[in-house]
Amino acid sequence: IRSFGYEADSVYSPAAALDYLEKEHRNVGIILLDIEFGPDSQINGLDLLETLRKNYISIPVVMISGKGTIESAVRATKLGAANFIEKSIISKDKIKSVLNSSVKRVSEANEDIEILKFLSASGLIGKSKRMIEVGDSIIRYGRTDLNVLVTGETGTGKKLVAKAIHSVSRRAKAPFVVVDIPNITTELFQSELFGHLRGSFSGATETKKGIFQEANKGTLLLDEIGELPLSLQSNLLIPIEEKIVRKVGSSQNEEVDIRFISATDKDLIVSMKESRFREQLYHRLRECEIRLPSLAERREDIPDIVAHYCQENNNKFKELKYFADDAMSYLYEQSWKGNVRELASVVRVVLQTSTKERVEADDIKKALGTTLSVRAVSSMPTSISDDNETLKEKLAEVDKMEIEATLQKYNGNVSRSAAALKVSRETLHNKIRRYSIDVAVFRKKASV
Repeated sequence: IRSFGYEADSVYSPAAALDYLEKEHRNVGIILLDIEFGPDSQINGLDLLETLRKNYISIPVVMISGKGTIESAVRATKLGAANFIEKSIISKDKIKSVLNSSVKRVSEANEDIEILKFLSASGLIGKSKRMIEVGDSIIRYGRTDLNVLVTGETGTGKKLVAKAIHSVSRRAKAPFVVVDIPNITTELFQSELFGHLRGSFSGATETKKGIFQEANKGTLLLDEIGELPLSLQSNLLIPIEEKIVRKVGSSQNEEVDIRFISATDKDLIVSMKESRFREQLYHRLRECEIRLPSLAERREDIPDIVAHYCQENNNKFKELKYFADDAMSYLYEQSWKGNVRELASVVRVVLQTSTKERVEADDIKKALGTTLSVRAVSSMPTSISDDNETLKEKLAEVDKMEIEATLQKYNGNVSRSAAALKVSRETLHNKIRRYSIDVAVFRKKASV
């Protein structure tokens, strides 16, 4: 073993192995474990393996047996052994091959664990292979200064991905600024993005810094870039390519240092073919791309997502609610056209309208006032009907209640409420208008 570049220590009983690992486990890279010990030993190697996988999960264990059986190999694999060698076929080359492959496999597994921790900390829930690939891309691209295009269906978490990219970049301590493209009017587009001088147009009563200047040294997210009208797209070409902007009414250029992330649920390739998106802008924005999978493509993550939002609800309302197996299966069988956002909304509705601690499938149907369509195994999945006003009304009702409760908590302060709700101030203002919420009422209550 030393000739392969490993230092080796030997122990001769399960008790001695546990004593050794208690002191030296940080220095152990791999364990070769015999299945059979002497007649005085009360446990065998498989029993010891079970203990090792609980206490030292990061150390790969290779099992060795003089009387290997299929049953032993199967049990060893189920208990978490990295590999299994029979003494009858053991050789120097075999040991070398097994050691190297086992260490590599565990190293990759440990990398996956770190990626999953990062995703969870970024609000991206799931352990599927697709999400690990997303996490790996976020970390790799985030450490560069390349412009990233984030694509995926509505509700898949594109804004969370953008924030995660920013968090691992060299710009992490600088501003992360979001431009909500559909909410900027054509008339004010240049003024909002690049700023303006006082008197440059009617209503310009003071000089204003634009969004590009606010994002200087940091990251600018162009959210829903696919909605930008063709007539305005050329305005972004020079600022993105040359990092130069000019305020409306000014003759002076200003340099900005910005990393651009764009997000869209549109197929920009199709938009370019239909002459609705400029090819020059596409290539400037898409120096690399992260495509987020739909929830239907990572269905195995649904239980983790439900558990996450259930825990979030319980922490917020000091409750102990949970979803029974039949309820979880029921949610699992839906196709979720609105992806994580839709699933999270349904979970919140059910938890906030159910009076029971244990939530069952019938409680979900009752809370939503609808029968969700179960996914057919042999056909394309179906989902909650877009025409189902009952569900939409329920979701809007819970959304409104949550906004009002937050405004009350922060005495009508929209900025603090937006931060608590994890949405932009502009998004919250739009919802306040949509739900006809009178913010002044909460401010009056605070002053009473």
